Amino acid sequence: MAQAKTNAMRILDAKKVSYDMHTYDNKDGKIDGISVAEKIGRDQKEVYKTLVAQGHSKAVYVFVIPVSEELDLKKAAKAAGEKNVEMLPVKDIQKWTGYIRGGCSPIGMKKDYKTFIDESCLQNESIVVSAGKIGVQIVLSPESLKDLTKAEIIDVVK
Repeated sequence: MAQAKTNAMRILDAKKVSYDMHTYDNKDGKIDGISVAEKIGRDQKEVYKTLVAQGHSKAVYVFVIPVSEELDLKKAAKAAGEKNVEMLPVKDIQKWTGYIRGGCSPIGMKKDYKTFIDESCLQNESIVVSAGKIGVQIVLSPESLKDLTKAEIIDVVK
């Protein structure tokens, strides 16, 4: 059965960015990054999750970090030039990004938010991020993701 293209994939296609796609079964409800890495047979160090936070100024920021890591809110605030940042409540993710928890892609959000990718991505030839739909992941080079999202590559994990 052919997988329908997600908005993120259409953007990649339009910009002629090369990527691969992985799909996984999510009927078991296991959509956390570590489970996804296992399901698609990739090392946890290559699979990244997209986190959305809001700064003291109310600006929204996107952080793309390895699934097995935790965002360091102090480093995140410093990177964003904010006094502090807090994770966006799960109930607000769709309102701000157009995506739902577990299917949040750093590509193709409602707005172009300031994006940061953890520097560990530079150790990988390719990284895996959500394609914008639960059950679908995209594999692309860290450089392509950086260029596409106008991201800064910086240390933001604990």
